[in-house]
Amino acid sequence: MTYFFETYGCQMNLAESAAFTADLKERGWLPAENGADADLVLLNTCSVRITAEERVFGRIAHYVSVKKKLLAAGGGAPALVVAGCMAQRLGEGLKEKYPLLDYVMGTAAKSSFPLILQDVERRGGLKGNGGGGQRESDLSESPAFSFSRSHIEEGKFSSFVPIMHGCDNFCSYCIVPYVRGREVSRSPKEVLDEINLAAGRGIRDVTLLGQNVNSYVWQDEGGSRKLDFAGLLELAAREAAKTGLSRLRFLSANPANFSDAATRVMAENPCFCRHLHLPVQSGSDAVLEAMRRGYGRERYLQLAASIRSAMPDMSFSTDILVGFPGETDEDFQMTLSLMEEVKFSYAYMYHFNPREGTAAYSLPGRISEEVKRARLSQVIELQKKHTKELLKKRLGSNCTVLIEGISRKNADELIARTEKDEMVVVPGPASLTGSFAQVNLRSLRGNTFRAKELSPCPGV
Repeated sequence: MTYFFETYGCQMNLAESAAFTADLKERGWLPAENGADADLVLLNTCSVRITAEERVFGRIAHYVSVKKKLLAAGGGAPALVVAGCMAQRLGEGLKEKYPLLDYVMGTAAKSSFPLILQDVERRGGLKGNGGGGQRESDLSESPAFSFSRSHIEEGKFSSFVPIMHGCDNFCSYCIVPYVRGREVSRSPKEVLDEINLAAGRGIRDVTLLGQNVNSYVWQDEGGSRKLDFAGLLELAAREAAKTGLSRLRFLSANPANFSDAATRVMAENPCFCRHLHLPVQSGSDAVLEAMRRGYGRERYLQLAASIRSAMPDMSFSTDILVGFPGETDEDFQMTLSLMEEVKFSYAYMYHFNPREGTAAYSLPGRISEEVKRARLSQVIELQKKHTKELLKKRLGSNCTVLIEGISRKNADELIARTEKDEMVVVPGPASLTGSFAQVNLRSLRGNTFRAKELSPCPGV
């Protein structure tokens, strides 16, 4: 039997799609080239912004149309599954809107996936008209979230390892706590077991993952031992050293929860990449307070300075949200000045779009679309300038890269990544894929370095 996935949104969705794929392969399923030829089509969805949902609505409508035509022609049709945050938010209302959907599997219902597969297998997939549009499995109406054993994507040399799920912050603009639920931390044993598994399968770069990753806290059943994020980082570094894993990263970290202990562990262990995604959202105290971010401008700047003091080669990326209700011209200028002070290597930039169900949805002082677009344009232009400046400073330097694959444009060139999350193109044979190499950064094409290989790094 065959499957076809489309995954939208964050890294957690990518990790969970990798776990779903592993479940399918264990049962002997094979990937299909397109949805029309698959026995099962799964859309793993995102609800963070309305534009993400609108895109998925279009894809659902497309597959429903495909399915309708196949059924009308008297043949079998794929079982359609909508998973992820959008499924959690809209629930069975999606099936009311699209009756030919077979399953709606929210973020807390991942444990139902084997039941869905059993249902499709029992009905014989396309040959047995497996997509009948009826939910026949006894899926739990109040499932508990559970972590998958592995999130390794076949053929990749980097992998995500979720360590916690959900968020308790309830930032006023954010839908995540409502679709991902409250924070649940994963057992440190499970985390270390997956790091070990990843290293054993040739993974060289692991990202510890969570919606609010540095709020991780684990307490054993007796309550006698408690492990915080810094403690887990220390254990992960030891496991990396033991297994030969070269690189560890984590995201996304909330500045409000970032401890001095976490900075110390990173500085003492070179396996942690010298790049950190540290979302700021705004440079204005008034806006940050209205966003319920839990920190102010000075706290953010002090944190960035403290991390750079401990690790002078640290680079930062961030998220910036402009046009929040009540944001004045002065507030916006404070965001620009913070960008000038920190100098981010790159940023995810967007303007405020109200999300029904969040506290910010009903806030007064809405900013006009024209002003929001103008402010976003300024932020984008300033970030482009900073990115270009920082990349140019790196020209002529040597660095270690992980070679991830062959360039799509030139079979004699390889795509690689630095520990600072920069893309590099370097000439070389395909046999180097999955290995580390020392390169010299020679020139730039857009935001991608073109480099010359100096030597392989077999011991890294």
